Amino acid sequence: MTSVTRILIAEDQGMMRSALASLLNLEEDMEVVASVGRGDEILPAVRRERPDVALLDIELPGRSGLEVIGEVTETLPGCVVIIVTTFGRPGYLKRALQSGARGFLVKDQPVERLAAAIRRCLAGEIAVDPQLAAQALSASPNPLSERERQVLDASTGGATIADIATRLHLSASTVRNYLSSAIGKTDARNRAEALRLARERGWL
Repeated sequence: MTSVTRILIAEDQGMMRSALASLLNLEEDMEVVASVGRGDEILPAVRRERPDVALLDIELPGRSGLEVIGEVTETLPGCVVIIVTTFGRPGYLKRALQSGARGFLVKDQPVERLAAAIRRCLAGEIAVDPQLAAQALSASPNPLSERERQVLDASTGGATIADIATRLHLSASTVRNYLSSAIGKTDARNRAEALRLARERGWL
């Protein structure tokens, strides 16, 4: 009897989540055992259902899919993480693989290709969108430090220096220093532009 691969899907668009689950459930060797719409629901679902594979989107409410990759593999070492996203950016690909993801695919691919990628990853291979892999090889490395990324990301929505300092438990002067450094490294004119450029390049 063929073993069935247990799959978790993390996707914030309900229609896409349902369609993906329905299509994967048509595969004889696959079963979607959990689907969540928020990033902060991923780990509880992993602990509860113990999936063999976790398909994670990147931009999720609550927490980014990129943020939880390491925690998923630490919580359930045998779980294979594959990023399935609209945002095919070289910076995201590098961060995902460095965090322990085994695959990185964009959503415009047919489900048959996704199913094949799942099987390849379970067999120990790395499955990455070929065009994105080529782009990643020529892309500039992320120049931002971990703290610079945190401070820049915390500035989303026009947060004030005081807001960022409180959220990250830093002094206002330290926040200003990190923001200034991030603005310089992204060749931006201000922090809003630095945030936009960093997101476009997949550095956040």
